[in-house]
Amino acid sequence: MYEVSIRKKAIKNIEKAPNPVQILFDQLIQDLEVKGPVQTEWPNYSKLSEKTYHCHLNYSYVACWYYENGTIEIEVYYAGSREGAPY
Repeated sequence: MYEVSIRKKAIKNIEKAPNPVQILFDQLIQDLEVKGPVQTEWPNYSKLSEKTYHCHLNYSYVACWYYENGTIEIEVYYAGSREGAPY
């Protein structure tokens, strides 16, 4: 099991998203907790750098997370619209 933390800004963004997107975000968090940072079954999943990853929740919303090898901690640092994504 991995420990997943979510930055306050990501929580605020996802709370403003439509309910189906919030449900997808919750499913992603569950997958991160169980399967870890590599989420190849999620749409448009990619490794952005050595320690950062992202995937699409749907066409308009994405999530980005940080993971350092050798730890069990994953930090979701962004969840929200594609247009505002930090990549």
